[in-house]
Amino acid sequence: MARSVSGTAPLPRCRWHASLAFGAGALLCIGVGAGSGASLPLPADEIMAEQRIEYDAETQKTIVELQPFRTTGQVALRRQDSTPGTATLVNLNPNANAWYLLLIDWQRDAGHFAYHLENPHPAEPPLQLRGDSPGALVIANADGFACTLWTHAGYDPLADARASTLPYAPLCSGALYLRNPVSGHHTALERISDFLRDHVWGGDRVVNFVKEEFYRDAFLQKGVAGPSVHATPQPPPPLAPLPPDLAPDASRTSLRPQGLSLDLAAPPGNDLQPGQWYAVRDLAAVLVSVITPQYIDERLRSGPLPHVNALDSIESSALVYLVAFDLEFLDLHFVLGTDHPRLDWSDRPPPSSRAGDLPGPDGVANAAPLVTNGMVSPAQAPITIAAFAGGFKRSHGAFRNGALAERNHGSHYGFIEQGVIFSKLQPGLATAFVMDDGAVELRTWTAGDQGLLPHIRYARQNGVPLIEYDATRRVSVPGELVDRWGPGNWSGSAEEVLRTLRAGMCLQENGPRRYLIFGYFSAATPSAMARVFEAYHCRYAMQLDMNALEHTYLALYVHRNRERVVEHLVRGMEEVDRSAGGQFVPRFLAFPDDRDFFYLTQRAGAP
Repeated sequence: MARSVSGTAPLPRCRWHASLAFGAGALLCIGVGAGSGASLPLPADEIMAEQRIEYDAETQKTIVELQPFRTTGQVALRRQDSTPGTATLVNLNPNANAWYLLLIDWQRDAGHFAYHLENPHPAEPPLQLRGDSPGALVIANADGFACTLWTHAGYDPLADARASTLPYAPLCSGALYLRNPVSGHHTALERISDFLRDHVWGGDRVVNFVKEEFYRDAFLQKGVAGPSVHATPQPPPPLAPLPPDLAPDASRTSLRPQGLSLDLAAPPGNDLQPGQWYAVRDLAAVLVSVITPQYIDERLRSGPLPHVNALDSIESSALVYLVAFDLEFLDLHFVLGTDHPRLDWSDRPPPSSRAGDLPGPDGVANAAPLVTNGMVSPAQAPITIAAFAGGFKRSHGAFRNGALAERNHGSHYGFIEQGVIFSKLQPGLATAFVMDDGAVELRTWTAGDQGLLPHIRYARQNGVPLIEYDATRRVSVPGELVDRWGPGNWSGSAEEVLRTLRAGMCLQENGPRRYLIFGYFSAATPSAMARVFEAYHCRYAMQLDMNALEHTYLALYVHRNRERVVEHLVRGMEEVDRSAGGQFVPRFLAFPDDRDFFYLTQRAGAP
């Protein structure tokens, strides 16, 4: 949203030049930066308009030029040997106020440096460069905070933070973090898959063959059914999500989810009632339900619903685990992995949808000089209670067939972290996003939603909806492409063998309360996912990833007996984690990962 700026000097006009040194280029600016002691102003209308033109242009650009809401300030520097230079601070999205790009450009070929800074206190006033002394580089805000990052006398904490190689290197006692480039952890499956796709001719076909032959039903879990162990149905926990619509015989049955690895506040024994919500012990805002599709209401299980296929006997009896997060007490975040999803082209769209002179669908080749480091910030790690794997890689994140393949360069899935647009959100795609006030939404993105972009903190698109809301009838129904393999881009094999391990998430509303529900489907087609999510009264549902435990990973972090306990949703997921010095090190929370993920943090006062 453009605002006029009156009574301030014009902001510098900047362009990123990738041909210059320090690996990523330099941002050259013309104009005068914000004055000392003043809050960093929003761009003038004409600068905002220019940045919007850069964002919209079908041309090669940098990740900085893809940020239409950025603001920029600049100050002069001078080294002890009298070499002049400039420092430029780019607030990549002032509404998020979380990520800044600091550029130091010394003249006389004395060096160019880029630093990706993270502000762990985004609710405070925006940061600015203080220009009262060219012999010192100071970042400050209007509340009196000041952090010295360099002086001509040799004080250089930026260099020390860069040399540390830590993913998050603290500056000024942790008031800021420098994000350093790091390598993400790859599992053996990830390494082999990436090698085949990137270096072997026909590699994608090799991987698909492996999936078809060895991963179909490889993670199938069947709940051992028996008579209900409870004389009467157990009452749901307080503030639980809505129970699903069940078949009449479900109340007379119990399930034994032998693969479930979470500690539930359930009655003694391993048997659980189908569809019942159980609280996780010591995490009151997290609840778990177990079901097999055969126990949902017959109308939803086998009725002639539009856009949904019938279920075979295997997926009807395959266990589904659902984990509900109460959004009244929890905040949702999204993080890009060190490697995925990339910003280049997927091989899926037809040649007619590609622009051969662009390095990627948005004109951006990579994220440099910004750093994606695949782990939770240390500022938020103490309040993180859950993390789960995100969506498809870029290679699978676009359409080969159907209407979406023919528009918007193949409709590559978009994503945003900390208000920074890495890939544009495309109309027609299932989208999970978080606003800058913390509100969580799941819905199909439209062209009319573009006005929300300045205020979106996080976003991840992944295919088309499993369940979407019909505003005319005020009901939620299966998405119209659920039963169409190619146009829906559901992955699986070219022979439409779609039953495999899959994960998804949905949004359920129970009166004023809203729940984000993660679903782990041990052997399912998109039709089975849609039928189960509809039975659980989801307003909207979308797929995440599939085929392997590392792609459908979920872990909870529980404080118990003065220790932090890591609980995995399913046995075997712990193999994706690591150990260091004899201690268990959880994925996403304690080391960088190559894949993107979501995580949830606890609000103050949460139970």
